[in-house]
Amino acid sequence: MRTGLRVTAAILATALAISGCDKLLGPAKSPFNGIDVTGGPIGGELRLTGHDGRPRSLADFRGKVVVVVFGFTHCPDVCPTTLADMAKAVRELGDRGGEVQVLFVTVDPKRDTAEVLGQYIPAFHPGFIGLRGSEAETAAVTKGLHVYANERPGKTPETYTVDHSAQSFVFDRNGRLRLLLPPAMASSAIASDLRVLLNA
Repeated sequence: MRTGLRVTAAILATALAISGCDKLLGPAKSPFNGIDVTGGPIGGELRLTGHDGRPRSLADFRGKVVVVVFGFTHCPDVCPTTLADMAKAVRELGDRGGEVQVLFVTVDPKRDTAEVLGQYIPAFHPGFIGLRGSEAETAAVTKGLHVYANERPGKTPETYTVDHSAQSFVFDRNGRLRLLLPPAMASSAIASDLRVLLNA
């Protein structure tokens, strides 16, 4: 995952530049723990299929705060950790957790079938939804959000891994991209950022 983490660092550095130098000098003016990218050039529509077989897009979740996580079910480290942290953050919101939708987009649609995602994703939280698409559909989504994903060969054709960016994307109730959350962010910090957007 080292290549993916380097790419994530580069993306986060770009996001800092986009969000303004005031984040780097003096007291932070943002109420967020994550990186505020409101109005930045990252975006694009997300149209994939849920692990339940239903077509999904960001528009389906208007009125909720949406967190989009990229990864794959064979990921040994950052993906399950991120999902566990997201689940804990949503639970920390109490009754308001139902106003947050976490979407997990697989960057490995060859292995991550709807059945595999349907077993894997709800194990972290029953309200989370796994999304998948064809290789072309997945590429369109990763390109729109500037997500790096690259298959790396393993010892056998079946044991390849996928290097990928590890940041999560947070959209407000109106479907606007507002935040990038770096990997390994504490669940309490995630919950705090989600609460700010829920109260906006």
